[in-house]
Parts: sequence; C-alpha cells; structure tokens
Amino acid sequence: MQLAAIVISLVTFVIGTALAARAALYIYKVVRTGAPDSTRFGQPAQRVKTVATEFVGHTRMNRWGIVGVAHWFVAVGFFSLVLTIVNAFGQLFDADFALPIIGHWMIWQLFVELVGTLTTLGILVLIVIRLMSLPSRSGRKSRFAGSIAWQAFYVEYTILGIGICILMLRALEGALNGVDSYGPEHLVSYPLVSAFSGLSHGTLENLIYLFAMLKICISFAWATTIGLNPSMGVAWHRFLGFFNIYFKREEDGGTALGALRPMTSDGQPIDFEDPAEDAVFGVSQVEHFSWKGILDFSTCTECGRCQSQCPAWNTGKPLSPKLLIMSLREHAYGKAPYLLAGGGKDMEGEEKATSEQLKDVPAAALAEAERPLIGTAEENGVIDPDVLWSCTTCGACVEQCPVDIEHIDHIVDMRRYQVMIESSFPTEAGTMLKNLENKGNPWGMATKARLDWVKELKKETGIEVPVIGEDIDPAEVEYLYWVGCAGALEDRAKKTTKAFAELLHTAGVKFAILGKEESCTGDSARRLGNEFLFQMLGAQNVETLNAALEDAPVKRIVATCPHCFNTIANEYPQLGGHFEVIHHTQLLQHLIDEGKLVPVHPVEGLITYHDPCYLGRHNKVYTPPRAIMDKVPGLRQQEMHRHKERGFCCGAGGARMWMEERIGKRINTERVDEALSLNPDIVSTACPFCLVMLSDSVNGKKNEGAAKEHLKVVDVAQLLLDSVKALPPAESEEQPATVDA
Repeated sequence: MQLAAIVISLVTFVIGTALAARAALYIYKVVRTGAPDSTRFGQPAQRVKTVATEFVGHTRMNRWGIVGVAHWFVAVGFFSLVLTIVNAFGQLFDADFALPIIGHWMIWQLFVELVGTLTTLGILVLIVIRLMSLPSRSGRKSRFAGSIAWQAFYVEYTILGIGICILMLRALEGALNGVDSYGPEHLVSYPLVSAFSGLSHGTLENLIYLFAMLKICISFAWATTIGLNPSMGVAWHRFLGFFNIYFKREEDGGTALGALRPMTSDGQPIDFEDPAEDAVFGVSQVEHFSWKGILDFSTCTECGRCQSQCPAWNTGKPLSPKLLIMSLREHAYGKAPYLLAGGGKDMEGEEKATSEQLKDVPAAALAEAERPLIGTAEENGVIDPDVLWSCTTCGACVEQCPVDIEHIDHIVDMRRYQVMIESSFPTEAGTMLKNLENKGNPWGMATKARLDWVKELKKETGIEVPVIGEDIDPAEVEYLYWVGCAGALEDRAKKTTKAFAELLHTAGVKFAILGKEESCTGDSARRLGNEFLFQMLGAQNVETLNAALEDAPVKRIVATCPHCFNTIANEYPQLGGHFEVIHHTQLLQHLIDEGKLVPVHPVEGLITYHDPCYLGRHNKVYTPPRAIMDKVPGLRQQEMHRHKERGFCCGAGGARMWMEERIGKRINTERVDEALSLNPDIVSTACPFCLVMLSDSVNGKKNEGAAKEHLKVVDVAQLLLDSVKALPPAESEEQPATVDA
C-alpha cells in the first residue's frame, strides 16, 4: 500500500507540476501579445496594499453576505493550508510524520482543524448555492448562465475532496497517537479519532498512506487539469487575480469607473491634432487590447456577479459582461498560437508574418485569426454588434467584479473602432453626432435657445441669472453653474435648472452661467466611441472655461447633470482642464447644513430615490440626495430593492439616450416597475437623463392605468424648492406644498 501510494503520488505530482508550470508560462506569453501599457506600474506600495486589502478583506465578495464569507474561508484555506500537502508527502514515507518545528505545535494543529473545517463548510455552501441557481432551473436569472459548468463543479469538488482528506488525516493522526479526549489539537476531528481508535496500528498507517495519496492526487490532478486548460479562468483566477488587482487602472485602488482611459495606439496616447500614420484607432483585433486587457479576460472566474447586475441582461438583451469577457478570452487563447508565431495583420488587412513562420500553426488557430472581432453569427464574429451596442456603461459590472475586470474600457475601445474606422453604429445615433458637430448639442437646437430658461425664470420669479464675463465679473463668482444641454434645452430638465437657480438665489450664492458659450461636454460622443468628436468638444470647452474662470479666485463649477459633472471633473484633466467640480445635490446639502436653505413646508408622500449611475457608482455620491430629502418635512423615504452600489440603470447612459431599444424590455420600464412595487407618490432622482427616462415610462404606465395619476417624477432640487419657497398666504392655508413635476 505504501509503495503504491508513493509511486502514484510522485507521478501525479511531477506531471501536475510540469503541466501547470508550462501553462503559467503560456498564459504569460498570451498576455504579452496585448499592446503595451506603461500606466500600470506606478505607486507599487499602494498597489500591494490594494491587493492585500481586497484579498484579506474580501471587500467585493463580502457585499454578497454568506457567499463572501464562504469564499473567504475557501480562498484563505487554499493558500494557508498548502503546508498540509508537504505534510502529506512526508506521511507517505512515515505515517507518523509531522512538519519540522510547527508540526506538533498546538497553534498550528488548531489552525489546520479550524481552517480545514471552515474551508470544507465554505465550499459546501458554494456548491449548494450553485446547485440552487442552476441555469437549467433559473434560466437567464441564474448568474451562472453561460458559465462553463463542468469546470466550476470540478474546482469545487476538488476543494471539497481536499478538505475531507485534511480532516480524515487529522483524525487518523490522532488515532495513531492514541488521543483519547477532546483538545485544541483535535477540536473538530475528535469524533472521527474516536471512531478510528479501535483499528490496528497497521490499518491506521495504511489509511494514512491512502488519504495522503488521495490528497496529493486530487491536488495535482487539479494542477494537471488547469495545465491542460490555460483559459480555465474559474481555476486560474486564484493566481491571476492577485496580478489583475495589482495592475488595476487606478493607482489608488479605485474601480475603473468615472473617466474613460485616453485613446491609445501601441500604448501611447493618440495626438488627435497630428495622429501617427500607423496609429490604431480603437480595437479591431484582440491583440489591440492592452496586455492588461488580455489579463482581464484570463482572470474572469465566471462568477456572474456582473451579469446579475447588468441592466441589459436583466431586460432580455444579448449583452452579458461575463459572456463578453469569456468570448474575448476564448478568442484570445484560440488565436494565441498564430500571434505567438508572429502572425498579425496591418490596417490594410495584409498578413505581417511569412508562410515559414506560420507553417506550424494549428489550423484551428489560423481559422480563429480570420474571425472578425465584431460581427454577426453569420459573419462568425466574436462579439455580436447587438451585444456591443446594448451597453449603457452604467458601471454595475465593474463595481461588482471581485477581480477588478475593466469591462467598460474594453467595450468602449471596440466601439471606437466601429465608429471611427468602420462608421458602423446604430443609425439613430448618427443624428446625435451630427447635431453635436454642427450645433454643439444633441438636439440640434440653436445656440441662443440655451438662454430660454433664463428668460422663463425671470418671467416666473423675477430672478436674473448673470452670464459670466457679461453681467458679472469672474472675481465675484462663487460657482460657475454648468447647465448642460438637457438642463438648458429639454423641457422637463429645465424645471430642475430653474429650481436650482432659484435655490442658489435664495441662499445668496453668487453664481453665473456661460450662456451661449456653453457647449456639450461630449459625454455621449465619447461613450458611443467617437473619440475625435469628444476631443474637439472637450478642447473647446476647456478653453472656454479657462478663459471664463481666469480671474476667478477658485475655478469652482457646479453641475446638475451627472454626465457633465463626471466629464468635467474626471475627463477634462486629460485635456488640460483642471477644475473643482461638484454636483448640485452636494452644494444643496452644504447650503442646508449652513442654514442658508431651510426646508419648512411639508411635501407629503412616500418617495423613492433612483440613483443615477454617473452620480452614484461612477462618482460615489450617494448621501447628499438622501440627506436633502431627509430634511424635507412630510416625505417618507423608501429604497427600491436595487439602490446605491447595486442601483439599476435608467437606460440612458453610454449614448443609449439617443438609440432605440428594440430588444427585450425597456430598461426604464424595468426600473419604473421596481419603483411602482413600492406604491410611491414621488419618484425622485438627480440627473436630467434619468428624469426624462423615468418620466417617459411613468407616463406610459399612467396611460395603461398601471400607475397613480398623481405620481410625480422630480429632481431632488424641485422637492427642496417646494419646501423652501414661501407660498402665498391663501394657498398655504388651503393645502400643504405639492411637488412641481
């Protein structure tokens, strides 16, 4: 028995180690096929801290309650119990073997007992959760839909088998050493120790040889399996995850949200005023992704957290962030032999490698190399166009991913090539781009229309809004109010604009606007993929803002649109525009706290707040809108099931505001259905895009008789104004303040 155990274990060990090492080297080579990216190496100490924090604290996983706790024990057990394998090798030769120094140390034995048990229980919990949410039962609602099931179950049952072997070996060791009572060393395994205590010494030794062999064979059979499957992300993520988190986009450890990365070619930012002749615009081949992109694809564990939160997937559309990353991974590894042999095509589609270089490349890899990155099933494309254009860039996938995959950056990079080189994008978005180019706003309205709301406000309230540099000196301005296209031109959004301006006037804040000088920030153009148009609009705006605020003591800007807020605060620094930018809810909360705005009049009703993606997930502004509503008397707040970090998109982001939604359920309808389940009187938000999308759906529901006629969709600023503004005496006696929708 002992000889057989030694031979089988050593053979399995050698094969598994060799294959796993070979696969690790191969993964490294495949990742290196991606484009250069020199931005991933700054602040190494902070990056190490981020890795330690995310792993030890399981900061993403623990948002999922019991799943996070169970996974923590599995992850910690995998790495901390590695010495039990060493111990098992020793037991093959001497059944009574213990690790030098620590082997008989009570603390170590207690650690193995507890962590081994909790790892086993943890993987059992994860197995049960997976079995309860099988795609065969839950369909698209299962976050495991589309994952490679056999790989996941193989990994889970491997861990379960190893955990059982650890506990069995602990029990057999106790029986062999004559343990006859509970103690820290056998806190968990003592019942098994008692069960084995009647066996003969020889039998106990043979059982130790058997379970030591099983532990080793299970471990290195797993190593063999992952060695033969280098794209097996569900297994390799436990190694690659550390690297992927270390090399994440944000040096401070933040998620890859907010700003988009500058457009690069071969690792260098593109100069749009004078681009290089060989510059690659966007991504049309998998090797055009940066090496970090290939590492992202390799690291995906197929857990489906991104998929479960994706608004597109949840409304019947073909986009699943998980399946998109998996498709890119399989394509990258399928094409890798061709790329590693020197294969590749230039912008004209000409092959760069010689026939001699490609003579040993497998036919499957050559066939994979011919597939278009973006194309329909008929075209044998890797990513279907409907998948690419379904994304709202809401950030739910990036926020939830436990290994920090940067989905949005990759999606936008593919869109950039489609828009700028192929001119292939949903036709209705073309009108938006043309309007931006010609009129500086997506509706194509005349520039002078940007001041219509100012005239309306003066007529309604007598308040005059000054234009900076014309009606007021920049040195007198506390805040430049960036109104935004929707805030200036869309009727529903204009109500927010006027309410906010009236509140600033009431609080005595010195503010001004740019008026006709304001132009679209370029958010929709950039997220659609038209980087050139974004650069043009952004450079123009940065120049305008720098000139307007040149004499201002502080370049302080307030915006009512989260998309404008995000672009000016996070993306204009890429263009040389450095400004202090806040959202209007942040300023309003500050003014309330200072006592400059005092909500006194009740606004009665049950209210639920919708988190705008570009205010919440992208910029982590969750508290101010809620704090404002807390101060308004009469309001009763109730959160929707999906809120804050798990908030659900309205459907307008990623330039989807300008595209028809032809597949599945409308995203704004899904969100309004969730709000209606609370039977609210008011749905509030803090974004003009959200306001429009939610209003459209609520109006549709009213027409169907599915929503109360008095249900309002309003911006938080409108609520505050109704509570702050003094009503005429007769009106205030008749009824409490109502919401101006």
